[in-house]
Amino acid sequence: MWLSDFALVLPDRVMPHGSLRIEDGIITDIVEGPVKGGVEGQGMEIFPGFIDMHGDMIEVELEPRALVDFPMDVALHHLDMRLAASGVTTAYAAVSFSRGVRAGERRSFEHTSQVIRDLSKARGQARVDHRIHARFDITFDNAVNVLAGLLGDGSVDLVSLMDHTPGQGQYRNLEVHIRNKAAFHGVSETEARQMISTAIAERSRPQEDLLTNMRTVAQLCRDHGVPLASHDDDSPDKANLMADLGAILSEFPVTKDAAAACAARGMMIAMGAPNAMRGQSYSGNLSAREAHAAGLLHILAADYHPATILPAIRILAESNPEGLAGAARLATANPAKALGLSDRGRIGLGKRADLAIVAGHHVVASLRGGQLIFSKGLLSFDPHSDAAAFTEPSYSS
Repeated sequence: MWLSDFALVLPDRVMPHGSLRIEDGIITDIVEGPVKGGVEGQGMEIFPGFIDMHGDMIEVELEPRALVDFPMDVALHHLDMRLAASGVTTAYAAVSFSRGVRAGERRSFEHTSQVIRDLSKARGQARVDHRIHARFDITFDNAVNVLAGLLGDGSVDLVSLMDHTPGQGQYRNLEVHIRNKAAFHGVSETEARQMISTAIAERSRPQEDLLTNMRTVAQLCRDHGVPLASHDDDSPDKANLMADLGAILSEFPVTKDAAAACAARGMMIAMGAPNAMRGQSYSGNLSAREAHAAGLLHILAADYHPATILPAIRILAESNPEGLAGAARLATANPAKALGLSDRGRIGLGKRADLAIVAGHHVVASLRGGQLIFSKGLLSFDPHSDAAAFTEPSYSS
């Protein structure tokens, strides 16, 4: 099957009128100009399918309201459609082990470990290539052994070390955190301040215990060949500690100095597409646009909203030295490189036909391995070609 007369977003440039051929889910030819008999793009753009290394959405899909649990097939089905409609073809579902939650609740180790196992079983039926990003709270001793078991059975593809204790990291500005918590929970700032004080007391741990947890998890990742990321680096000291532990990625550094220290140690820096689209962090931390301008942004992640990836690329393309091709790498070739996904992330010969077809500011079709996983009906695909539509699985009860 040929996709003819599209603007192809290649790793180093945009080919304004290009065509590519897909055979058995692989890109087998790329030429300039239209070809006869292909799917006519009439100048629409083709990006490599977006690779989202950090998306928090699955937890919300599973528990859309407090104490309201949805089954995995319902939650994953809806998230799967949202991702495909946003041009995401590979997604790392971020699920968290956190201290201070009751057994069975979201982010408890029982709940999260079960979510990981359920998601691992269900992802074979999905449109998007779903992978598991386990966010490990370094204050949560009990989760170490659970994480070890999940890594041992191959259920986890990426691990990040986080500490959401108020007063440091993402929540280092307590006054901003108090205001945000009050707004989120619909309580007064006085009540929010008390909630935060309680959280600090509950999560307080000796520094040596935290270091032991981090070292243990880092060694587990090395043993199982799973990439390790840091989270919310807020100082050069923390950045260097994470690099010493073997982290190759820094997610959402909260200060420019911390981001610069990460980059100096060879870590790739990921920030949220919502931050880049809006031009600011919702918690008052480092702006993704500022990081990009300083050459300190390597990866865009959906964070909490996958539809922001494309508009974030558009905005950053305006200032990127390599234009749209350079900005697109933030959600394609760069995360593929960081996560060891050598078969995807770029439009090139021999690469998987994971593609996002775009008209203006909207994704109009997505393909994974040459298979049509989302379409707005603006293009005519041959039902007998490699781009035959995704067939809905029959979920068991």
